[in-house]
Amino acid sequence: MRSVALFLGALSALTGVGMGAFGAHALKTILSPEMLAVYQTGVSYQMWHALGLIGIAIIQQLQAEDSALLNWAARLMFLGIVIFSGSLYCLTVLNQPWLGMFTPIGGVSFLTAWTLIAIFAVKKPHQSRYARARR
Repeated sequence: MRSVALFLGALSALTGVGMGAFGAHALKTILSPEMLAVYQTGVSYQMWHALGLIGIAIIQQLQAEDSALLNWAARLMFLGIVIFSGSLYCLTVLNQPWLGMFTPIGGVSFLTAWTLIAIFAVKKPHQSRYARARR
């Protein structure tokens, strides 16, 4: 079975590692310490939310393959990575401070995704681990 959330999570982690290495090696001598910290914030949020996407994929695989809440959470989490981390990368590398105005949009996307996961958790009926074995 194909998993879009798993694919997006793996892709985000892959590019996050690449962006982290790029920042640590190529940008370390070019950016000021403050701008390097901004760049590293983008990498950190990208990696954490890549893991979030992989977590969504695992939950979908085990419990709720067709959950609209989880599908939207995955979309919003990936969109948050693109907008939040992407705006920080562009802001630092291109030295265009106005790009920072997009960063909060990505942050709201992250918050909404985590809220949808919390709603899913509250709405999901409790399953005993033994209930699955009886099916």
